Amino acid sequence: MSANADTNHRPDYDQVIQDITDYVLTYNNFSEEALGTARNCLMDTLGCGLLALRFPECTKLLGPIVQGTQVPNGARVPGTSLVLDPVKAAWDIGCIIRWLDYNDTWLAAEWGHPSDNLGGILAVADYLSQVRLANAEPPMLMRDVLEAMILAHEIQGVIALENSFNRVGLCHVLLVRVASTAVITKMMGGSRVQIMAAISQAWVDGSALRTYRHAPNAGSRKSWAAGDATSRAVRLADISMRGEMGIPSVLTAPQWGFYDVLFSKTNKDQVIKSEAERKFAFSQAYGCYVMENILFKISFPAEFHAQTAAEAAVILHPQVKNRLADIKKIVVHTHESAIRIISKTGPLTNAADRDHCLQYMIAVPLIFGNLLAEHYEDDFHTACPLIDELRGKMDIVENKRFTTAYLEADKRSIANSIQIFFNDGSSTDEIVVKYPVGHRRRRAEGIPLLEQKFKTNLATRFPPPQCQTIFTLCQQQAKLEAMPVNRFMDMFVIA
Repeated sequence: MSANADTNHRPDYDQVIQDITDYVLTYNNFSEEALGTARNCLMDTLGCGLLALRFPECTKLLGPIVQGTQVPNGARVPGTSLVLDPVKAAWDIGCIIRWLDYNDTWLAAEWGHPSDNLGGILAVADYLSQVRLANAEPPMLMRDVLEAMILAHEIQGVIALENSFNRVGLCHVLLVRVASTAVITKMMGGSRVQIMAAISQAWVDGSALRTYRHAPNAGSRKSWAAGDATSRAVRLADISMRGEMGIPSVLTAPQWGFYDVLFSKTNKDQVIKSEAERKFAFSQAYGCYVMENILFKISFPAEFHAQTAAEAAVILHPQVKNRLADIKKIVVHTHESAIRIISKTGPLTNAADRDHCLQYMIAVPLIFGNLLAEHYEDDFHTACPLIDELRGKMDIVENKRFTTAYLEADKRSIANSIQIFFNDGSSTDEIVVKYPVGHRRRRAEGIPLLEQKFKTNLATRFPPPQCQTIFTLCQQQAKLEAMPVNRFMDMFVIA
C-alpha cells in the first residue's frame, strides 16, 4: 500500500449537519413570542423590499434571465408583476430585501441578517402552494412560512453566537446559504438523508469573501449577495431532492474539509489555529432564541453597529444645527466591532461605501436631523461637502465596556456615545445610547414604529385601499397564519 494513500471509508455526516437536520425535522415548540416576532419580521422584511424598488440600481437586476420566460405556477416577487422560477424568484426577493441595508440584524461573534432567508422561503412556499392547488392538494399556509423563518433565523444565529467567520475573512452570507438550504429542503418534503446531503452541499460552496464589504472595495454586491445565497440554497435543495449524494465530512475532512481549508487561520497574523479552535463552538441548542431576540432596523437604513450612533446624532442635532461651522472635534466612543467593520476615512465612492461608514452615518443626522436611504446617493453626497468636513473632525475611540456588553448574552448592547466640542471651548453633553429602538429591550417602544415603517413602505407601491388590506391582515396573527401562501402573495402583485 502506498504510504500516501487516503483511507476511503465513507463516514457518517458531521455532527453539526446532523444537529441542524434534526432541528428542522423535529422542532415544534414555537413560542408565542417567536411567532409574533416572526410576523413583525415578515412585515418589516417585505416593507424593506418594497422600498428598494424605488432604486433603479436595484430593479435593473430583477426579472428572468431570458426575457419572456413563462413559468407555470411561478413564484411572485412582491411589489412587481414578475412571475419567476423559484431559484430566480429567491434571488430577486432576497435582493430587494437586502438592498437598502434596512432589514433585521443579528450581532454576536458573527454578524448577519437572518431575514435574508425569507427570499428562498417565500419563493418556494409560493411555488409549492400553487403546485399543490393544481394537484388538488392543500396549499402551504403562512404559518408554515413563519415557522420556516424561525428555524432559519435560529440556525444562522446560533452558529453565529460563538463562531466568527469575519475574522478569517469570510462573509456571513454563507450562513444564509446553510440555513436556507436546510429549511427549504425540509419544506420540499426532504428526508433526513436528503436534508443532510443538501446542507453538506451548502458548506462545500464554502468561501464567501468579505472583501466587497470593506474599504477599498466596498460596493453594491453586498446588497445582492444574500439574495444570491438564498437562491443558491433553493438550487441545492432541488438537486438533493433529485437524489444527488452529499459530502458527509465536508466540515471535518482532514486537509480538504471546511475547517482545515477555510476556518484554520486568523485574517491578520495568519497563525494556524489548534484543532479545537478550528471546529465550530456552540453555547446552546437550537430553539427560538434568535427570533425572540432579533434586532430590527426601525429608525435608520444603516449598518447596525451605527444605529445607536445615528440616534445619538439625531438627539444632538437641535443643539448643533446652528453651530456646525464652529465644531472643533467630535468624539465618538464605540465598540470594537464597529471600529473593525465600519470606521473609515478617506473618499467614499458609492452608496454602499457610505452606508458602511460610521462617520458618515453620524455626520448626516448631525446636519439634517435624520438619516434616509436617499442620503447615501451620489448626488446628495456631492451637494453637501459639510458631511466630509465633519467626518474629518471625528475621533473614534473604543470603549471597553461597550465592547464587553456587546457580547454578554443578557445584554447584547450596541452602544455608542457622541460628544461635540466647539472652537470656543464649550461642548455638548456626552449622549450615550446603549440599545437601539429595534432591540428586544425596547419592543414596546419599537413595534408601533415598526408598524408605521411598514405602512410607509407599503404606500410606496400600492394604493391606499390595498395598503390598508395588507396592513390589517398582517396585524392579525391567527388570520395571517391561516392564509394560504399563494393568496398572501396575490396581495403584493402589481398588474
